[in-house]
Amino acid sequence: MNIHEHQAKEILREFGAPVSKGIVVFKIEEISKKISELNSKEFVLKAQIHAGGRGKAGGVKLIKNISDLEREAGKMMGKTLITHQTGPEGKEVKRLYIEEASDIAKEFYLSCLVDRETAKIAFISSTEGGMDIEKVASENPEKIITKKIDFKKEGPSEDEIKDIISVFKLSDEQKVTASKLVKSLYNIIINKDASLIEINPLIITKSNKLICLDAKMNFDDNAIFRRPEILKLRDLNEEDPAEIEASKYDLAYIKLNGSIGCMVNGAGLAMATMDIIKLYGEEPANFLDVGGGASKEKVAAAFKLILSDKNVKGILINIFGGIMRCDVLAQGVVDAAKETNLSVPLVVRLAGTNFKEGKEILEKSKLTILSAIDLNDAAKKIVEAIK
Repeated sequence: MNIHEHQAKEILREFGAPVSKGIVVFKIEEISKKISELNSKEFVLKAQIHAGGRGKAGGVKLIKNISDLEREAGKMMGKTLITHQTGPEGKEVKRLYIEEASDIAKEFYLSCLVDRETAKIAFISSTEGGMDIEKVASENPEKIITKKIDFKKEGPSEDEIKDIISVFKLSDEQKVTASKLVKSLYNIIINKDASLIEINPLIITKSNKLICLDAKMNFDDNAIFRRPEILKLRDLNEEDPAEIEASKYDLAYIKLNGSIGCMVNGAGLAMATMDIIKLYGEEPANFLDVGGGASKEKVAAAFKLILSDKNVKGILINIFGGIMRCDVLAQGVVDAAKETNLSVPLVVRLAGTNFKEGKEILEKSKLTILSAIDLNDAAKKIVEAIK
């Protein structure tokens, strides 16, 4: 789950990280009421959307006075920002963050994330703040330091912190602040079940203060049940409607840009299914894992979810029945197909528990369904069918 910058900064502030003062507004009229909370003559106006690249799209502006602030805020509120992360449809700005402007002397990059491969917490630091870290990694990898530390109740050691911030070449006073910041990021990861915290840029001001100028946080969806205070920060306006609908049925669904809808049980099998679709020259329209013990109602909801995507020209269902029974899957598919008047090609590959019963249900449905003997056969048939 993602949250907005202003929400991330509130959490940083709660854990003692250095963050400049700011206010969030949902209506332009709120500016005059809240602006007195800021002690600055210049302001930074920021569109709040769940996407990077806001500055290049006109979503971040330096404002010299309050009259200009209200005028520019009026232009930005309700605007559709299109960045490299939003896709061509863009995202509408429904809230603004206004913070005190900072005189920037240096920009750095600092992030903290769960590294699943090593089961450790990884800190990434670089002198190339304000840039896409992926670009820095590919063009100047020597400018990035990665430090992986074990999960510890007491947090990172002093030596580990020194390694993390060494690239910044800070003064003794700045090192004290940076050390507190590293500990804050670690504690947020542990105590709030964050999966990623990114400070880009982390700046030094001309008055030698260390400040988190921008902040991004992601949280583990599987731990949200025990973090109600984080769930309250969820902004449904920023999420794909299909993904919101999927969450109601506990479906693991991610919309993609292809033309073949996928319904699979098991994340690994779902990834393999998407890979083989690409191998045959087409693109998957989604990642969809219905899970191991899905009911026919859940399967029907998943099927309807796939068909709600107008880009879908065909559907591939790939089920290896273990806990999931193939007859339950088949009945859910038949019910949903009849209800939605299915008009696109459908290929189904069933194997495992009750697969014979499942195939019999599909055959008796009188629906036009192509049966496949294995995954390779299924991918080949659905690609041929949509062509």
